[in-house]
Amino acid sequence: MPRVVHFELTADDPVRAGQFYADVFGWQVQKWDGPEDYWLVTTGEQGTPGIDGGIMRRNDFASSVPVINTIDVDSVDAAIDAIVGHGGEVVAPKMVVPQVGYLAYCRDTEGNIFGIMQADASVTA
Repeated sequence: MPRVVHFELTADDPVRAGQFYADVFGWQVQKWDGPEDYWLVTTGEQGTPGIDGGIMRRNDFASSVPVINTIDVDSVDAAIDAIVGHGGEVVAPKMVVPQVGYLAYCRDTEGNIFGIMQADASVTA
């Protein structure tokens, strides 16, 4: 069964937002060394309940979305087919996330944005 495995907070100023969560909750926030401006968020020790996430700059499809949950799927392509087949839509098509896998952003029938992620560490840009 696919599970939520990652969250994203959107921010006008990701550095300021990261500092806020670090100061308030003690989360570790570090800039990702990838092709996009993205900050990784570690919320606790490995093996303890909870999930880690990220902070991203608000963009065209996530301009008014405060939080995006990402769901782990076996196949982004199959999940897109199911999402569209059940009345959802793709708002950012399947893309490569180097050394992570594939990611797409979708909207459900109620207007909520969510991500779907297919893990594949061998993927390169």
